[in-house]
Amino acid sequence: MTQTSVTELASLLCSKLCHDMLSPVGAMSNGLELLADEKDPEMRARCIELLEQSATISTNKLKFFRLAFGAAGGFGDAVPVEEVREVIDALAADNKRIEVNWAIEGSSLPKPAVKVMLNFAHIALDALIRGGTLDIGAEMRDGNAEIVVRASGDRIAFDDTIGKALEGRLAPGELSSRTAAAHMIALLAEEIGGGLQFKRDDNALVLGAVLPQPPGMIG
Repeated sequence: MTQTSVTELASLLCSKLCHDMLSPVGAMSNGLELLADEKDPEMRARCIELLEQSATISTNKLKFFRLAFGAAGGFGDAVPVEEVREVIDALAADNKRIEVNWAIEGSSLPKPAVKVMLNFAHIALDALIRGGTLDIGAEMRDGNAEIVVRASGDRIAFDDTIGKALEGRLAPGELSSRTAAAHMIALLAEEIGGGLQFKRDDNALVLGAVLPQPPGMIG
């Protein structure tokens, strides 16, 4: 695994979060400016509608960031599956051409598994540039959380450096805000004795993980 300073990784993750939030927050700022100057009732109603959409997108992204990158509660806690599903479904709803299918056993998952699943889902959604299907599966087996996320569509967009990050093969200098999240979950998997892998072709991207259950959890 390529060694990266904690400071550098934190900085790149912050850059990614700021980049992802810039668009919806900027849209709200622009909408407020238009609303302040607009006198036509129909146009004002349209401005309010756009503000509500931007606020919803911002809220959904913040909920995702909290679970995908935050450390609230510690890594030993379990997270309800329903909470994870709501976050991913909300992100996918921004693209009407993506259908999400779920196959998760149990009512909760260890927090490390949730972080990996959320980041896998984000990578997979980004890969479906022309829409398609997102399949998410997970189960606890023999003390391990096994996760599979599959994106399938007419065209898959996947940066090879993200694949290198997932497998811990990033060369010095390749770590960027684009690969920081993948590098983070690869480090997380390594720390708990698990592993990540991926496979892709023109019409599908499959992301998989096997992660030991954290000590002290009842499974």
